[in-house]
Amino acid sequence: MTAPALDHVCDLTVELGPVREMGPGRNGLRRIIPIVGGTATGSISGKVLNLGADWQTILADGSADIDTRYAVETDDGAVIEIVNKGVRHGPPEVLEALARGEDVDPALYYFRTTARLETGAPAYAWVNRTLFVGTGRRLASAVRISLFSIR
Repeated sequence: MTAPALDHVCDLTVELGPVREMGPGRNGLRRIIPIVGGTATGSISGKVLNLGADWQTILADGSADIDTRYAVETDDGAVIEIVNKGVRHGPPEVLEALARGEDVDPALYYFRTTARLETGAPAYAWVNRTLFVGTGRRLASAVRISLFSIR
């Protein structure tokens, strides 16, 4: 057995709307963060559509349980759904800076995701049978994700 390898697929800049705080849930503080646009560049290139959200849970240790669903319309007109789940954690002072909207070096915190993509477009059928992992960076009103296919 060989270890899986990663191939860079695209970089996503996902623009976010204002956070909607839901309050405490069963497992932590719940919040909804609307996804209102953005871009995709790379093997998948196009625009992030103004639909979808991150249904986040903030746990007692300050880490965030990420659960997003959104879509990209490619430059050639295909629509690709992205379901991205993951975790963001780090030292308390770093997480507090992120919460204030400060630009924090992504090397100071852990932000990783797993993603499934789906489409009916024949040119992108390969995404339906591929697993993806991502590395993320939180900005004041956006998230940057680099997606890699697992080979």
